Amino acid sequence: MHHHSQNRHRGRRFSREERDQNGLLLGVPPHGRQRRGAGLRRFFAHGDLRLVILHLIAERPRHGYEIIKAIEEQVGGAYSPSPGVIYPTLTMLEELGHAAVTEDAGKRLYALTGTGEAFLRDNHRAADAAMARMQEAAAARGAGPAPPIVRAMENLRLALRLRLSRGPLSETQARAVAVALDAAAVAIEQT
Repeated sequence: MHHHSQNRHRGRRFSREERDQNGLLLGVPPHGRQRRGAGLRRFFAHGDLRLVILHLIAERPRHGYEIIKAIEEQVGGAYSPSPGVIYPTLTMLEELGHAAVTEDAGKRLYALTGTGEAFLRDNHRAADAAMARMQEAAAARGAGPAPPIVRAMENLRLALRLRLSRGPLSETQARAVAVALDAAAVAIEQT
């Protein structure tokens, strides 16, 4: 039996040269999740995500979920950062004094501080470049599904996966899920 020492991903071999600086295979998203449009590189260069977040909260204070959705919309649905990336970055920005947090209806609301504004101003070229790449990604995506549709599809898939992972459905539960999915299909067809 012959074994290949190179890794395979969808029939394509990745050599050592196709690994990022952390040794991770390029083209394989973090945590094994596939992201449409991710390509063979990370979406944001090192430090760019924090600049994008600062730019977004400079526009107006936002909740973490709003930041995720704003990034997704800015790139035309080509990328959606996970909460596991956004929330630690927000915590870091808070610890650095770049973002201030207040409570708003039980949720954390992030706003830019004077220190964050100065940091953003000092790094405006990198921030502008990151925002431009986001616009390029949206333009390249072009006629793909609208970001709200992509988000809703991902929400449905996640909800189904989470529910099914909790154990088998009873016959009544299975019928209720099927009715909800059928109703959604009919509503979409009539749109």
